[in-house]
Amino acid sequence: MDQIIKDRQYYKFSLYGFLKNLRFFEAFFILFLVEKGLSYTQIGILYAVREISINVFEIPSGIVADTYGRKRSLLGSFIAYMFSFAVFYFSGNFWLFLAAFVLYGIGDAFRTGTHKGMIMDYLRLKNREDQKINYYGHTRSWSQKGSAISSLVAGVIVFYSGSYQNIFLYSIIPYLLNFLLILSYPANIDLSHKNNISGNENNFGFMIKSLIRVIKRPKVLEIVNTSALHSAFLAAVKDYIQPLMVSVALLIPVFTNVEIEKKNGVIIGVFYFFIYLATSYASKLGSKAAKNKATISFITLLAGLSFGLISGLFFIYELWIFSMIAFVGIYLVENIRKPILTGFVADEVPNEILVSVISAQSLLKTIMTGFIALMIGIISDLFGIGQAIMIISVFLILFSFLIDLNRKQKKEYK
Repeated sequence: MDQIIKDRQYYKFSLYGFLKNLRFFEAFFILFLVEKGLSYTQIGILYAVREISINVFEIPSGIVADTYGRKRSLLGSFIAYMFSFAVFYFSGNFWLFLAAFVLYGIGDAFRTGTHKGMIMDYLRLKNREDQKINYYGHTRSWSQKGSAISSLVAGVIVFYSGSYQNIFLYSIIPYLLNFLLILSYPANIDLSHKNNISGNENNFGFMIKSLIRVIKRPKVLEIVNTSALHSAFLAAVKDYIQPLMVSVALLIPVFTNVEIEKKNGVIIGVFYFFIYLATSYASKLGSKAAKNKATISFITLLAGLSFGLISGLFFIYELWIFSMIAFVGIYLVENIRKPILTGFVADEVPNEILVSVISAQSLLKTIMTGFIALMIGIISDLFGIGQAIMIISVFLILFSFLIDLNRKQKKEYK
C-alpha cells in the first residue's frame, strides 16, 4: 500500500473534517428536543422534514457544484448551517425548530459529496488516484476525531451551563472557521464543469443527461443503493442512543451530588468520545477490507443492520450496557464502509460529474432516512424505542435479502 503523502492540502482536508464534526449539539440533540417538550412523533416529523429539504436541493446542489464551482457550494452550505444553529439557540417551539431543520437540510444538501469531489480532483491532479480509499479513509478519520473532541467539549459545556441550548451557540465557531478554511483552498481543485468544456454542453441539461446515463449503470446503481441504505439506517437511529446513554449513566456511581442533567452531560460526552475514537480507527481499516465489491458491500450491510436488531432487543429487556455496545457496532460498520464505497463510486464514475453522482446517492439516502426516521418516531411513541429499532432493523434485513436475491436472479437470466 502506497504511503500517504501528507502535504499542506492533506492537512487542510483533514482540518476541514475535524472542524465540520465539531457539532457540539449532536451528542444531545434528541435530549434537547425532548427537554423542549416535543414527542417522539414530532421529533420524527422534524427529522423527516430535514430529509425532505435535502431531497429538494440534493441533486440541484450537486449539479451547481459541478457546474459553477465546489467552493461556492461549500461556502453556501456553511452559511445555512450557521443560521440553523442560531435559530435553535434563540427559539423554543416546534414551528421555529421546523425552520431550523429546513436550513440544516439545505446545508447538508450543498455539502454532501462536494468535499469528496474536491479530494478526488486533488488526487487526480497529483496522479495518486490509486490512493482513493486509503487517502479518504485517513482524512475521514479526522472527522471522527473531531466528533470525539466535540462530545467531550459538549459535555463540559452542559456541565458548567446546565443547559443543552448553549451548545448550538458554540457550534457556530468551528463552522465559521471552516468557512474561512474553504476560502483558502487552491483554485485548481475548485473544478467546475464549465471550466472543462465549452459550447452548448456547458449547461444543466448536459449535466443531467450525463448523470442519468452514469447512474443507470448496474455497477454504479448497486453501489449507490447498498451505500445509501446503511447510511440512512444510521442517520435515522443514531440519536436514539442518547436516551440509552442516559439509562447507562444512571448506573454509574459518579457525580452523585450534582444535577442529573449535568451528570448526564459529562458521562454522555465521555461515551461519545470513545465511540468516535473507535470510528476514527474504523475509517482507516476500510482500505484493508476493500477486496470484493459485491461481497464487502452486502456483508457489512447485514452486519450493521444485525447490530441494530441486537441493540433493540437488549433495549427492550433493559440490558442497557449490552444494547449500547451493539449500537456502537452500527457506527463502526458505517465508518468501515464509507471510504470503501466512496472509492468504488469514484472508480466507476467520470470525475467531472462525481459530485452529482454522490449527490444522487445522498438523495436516495435522505429519502430512506426520512421514511425510517418517521417510522421510528411513531413506533417509539406507540411501543418504545427498543421495539422501534428492532422492528426497523428486521424490516431492512428482509428488504436487503429481497434486493440481493433479485440482483442474483437478473444475473442468471443474462
